[in-house]
Amino acid sequence: MLYPSPTQRLGMEAKATSDAQDQSKSGLPSRTLWGDAWKRLRKNKLAIIAAIWIIFVALVAITADLWAPQILGSPTSADTTAMATSSLQPPSLEHPFGTDVTGRDILVRVIYGARISLTIGLLATAISTAIGLVMGALAAYYGGMFDTIIMRCADIFLAFPYVLFVLCLIAALGQSITNVFVAIGILGWPSIARVFRSAILSVKENDYVDAARSMGASDFRIIARHIFPNSVASIVVYATMNIGSAILSEAAISFLGMGVQPPNPSWGIMIQDGQAYLMTAPWLMIMPGLAILTTVLAFTLLGDGLRDALDVKMKDA
Repeated sequence: MLYPSPTQRLGMEAKATSDAQDQSKSGLPSRTLWGDAWKRLRKNKLAIIAAIWIIFVALVAITADLWAPQILGSPTSADTTAMATSSLQPPSLEHPFGTDVTGRDILVRVIYGARISLTIGLLATAISTAIGLVMGALAAYYGGMFDTIIMRCADIFLAFPYVLFVLCLIAALGQSITNVFVAIGILGWPSIARVFRSAILSVKENDYVDAARSMGASDFRIIARHIFPNSVASIVVYATMNIGSAILSEAAISFLGMGVQPPNPSWGIMIQDGQAYLMTAPWLMIMPGLAILTTVLAFTLLGDGLRDALDVKMKDA
């Protein structure tokens, strides 16, 4: 193999510098991973629709205090004077989602339930992602005993039925909204650790990692500056989908009576309350069920879109 002489190398470097300067002067934007990903994501109509729906649900839930109680009534307390006339009303212009047995508007409870579900989904995913990133990085970068211990711990966590494990942890911690997302977050790290470990294993053998190590860079700097930025794409995709899974888990736990407690509006509690009226007032279960379906589906579609957009092997159409 012939290697370029020092003079040839200087000429190649000068040409590369000149090309970069010409590109800068021409005003052409530099291409980045996230810029290309956004360009591909915009072409995915389902992912864009899902993102718009998630933003809409979040905005409605955040701003609910400004308008919902004044228009639709309180989500937690019922008007006992009007209960006889407003109880179990079917969907109408006045009550688009109908009312429950105490006369409370279902729409306002779905809106406030979205606030609780999104909060639990985001916080639980943040906890599980933080733990999973640390565990996955330690297992993949150091290997050996670290890898064996961490991965066997992950196997133990994954061996237990997830919902049953969460119920046991909530029973030990106590029933509250805080303990719900803490339990879901703590028990959700093994899958993220496995994904991040696989991503790091495919990155840490690259030449730039060896170069940083040979220059005396610390392990923390190598992980933070070289490995993590090139492995984070898979975590972004998985974390997005995991938000939907956390929302579904919270609804299941609340349905079983161990999650969010009444009178706080939760989609799972609303479905539990409505199961006794399935034949006479089906909207009590259908409306919160549709809220769960559309929100979880939106996070899944957005995650699929991000996966395709962040795939560097994808070619622009």
